[in-house]
Amino acid sequence: MTVSAQVVSPANMPLLNSDHPTPNIRPIKAYRHFRKLIADKEDTAEVFHIIEALAGKAFVRNAKQFLKSPNARALMERNVDLPAMLDDHDKLRQLPADSLGQAYVRFMEKEGLTAAGLVAEYDRYGETYEKRNDLTEWYGNRMRDTHDLLHVLTGYGRDALGEQCVLAFTYSQNPNLGVLFIAYAGALEMKKQSPSNAPVLKAVREGQRLGKAAKRLAYYDIETILAMPIDEARAFLNIGEPVYYQQAHAAYEAKGIDPYNLLGEPA
Repeated sequence: MTVSAQVVSPANMPLLNSDHPTPNIRPIKAYRHFRKLIADKEDTAEVFHIIEALAGKAFVRNAKQFLKSPNARALMERNVDLPAMLDDHDKLRQLPADSLGQAYVRFMEKEGLTAAGLVAEYDRYGETYEKRNDLTEWYGNRMRDTHDLLHVLTGYGRDALGEQCVLAFTYSQNPNLGVLFIAYAGALEMKKQSPSNAPVLKAVREGQRLGKAAKRLAYYDIETILAMPIDEARAFLNIGEPVYYQQAHAAYEAKGIDPYNLLGEPA
């Protein structure tokens, strides 16, 4: 999929397109899509449905907060096509071996992922929605496009618990009830389907705390951070170590449970 550049600079966009009113919070819709997500945890479009159903004014609040950050104007004026930049693995491989960029390439290729693929999933979710063409949508896309980069920075894998922890981390960076709902509802589903002494809920709460303590990744120049040694990037963003997540993996493995296949079978 080819990701096209924005036609209108976000620096010239309205915060919110008045033709698209902010939706109400719809918990029943969110729960219905959550059940679909549990049935097929790879169906990323369901995540977007849940987030939208519970967002309310969260996207607008987060965009307003971004506008107050020191780098907002420069980031909007540059308007880097993040999916295209993140998917240019040949260029990222030219960075130093210990860089975040190199670690990101290894992660994405190991998992068979692309930034454009996540955009495609979002577009599949958004087939029935008209593009807003406002700053709120632009900033929401920026958060979407850096999701997999957060996996690398935080150390959370793409296992079920790792995804819940990244979402909890993301919630603290850019609050949205839909994101928090998936994080904790997913953790409770894990506890139900794979009972153990693994500190699942503690791991998710820890992700929430780590996200609150960290700088907001979307507020910074991603190219600059990709060029940093990964440990330096984590220190710059003040991202702590996910201790309970690591303990949860150890607890699952001690019982012969594969933490990467917790929700792989029907309940």
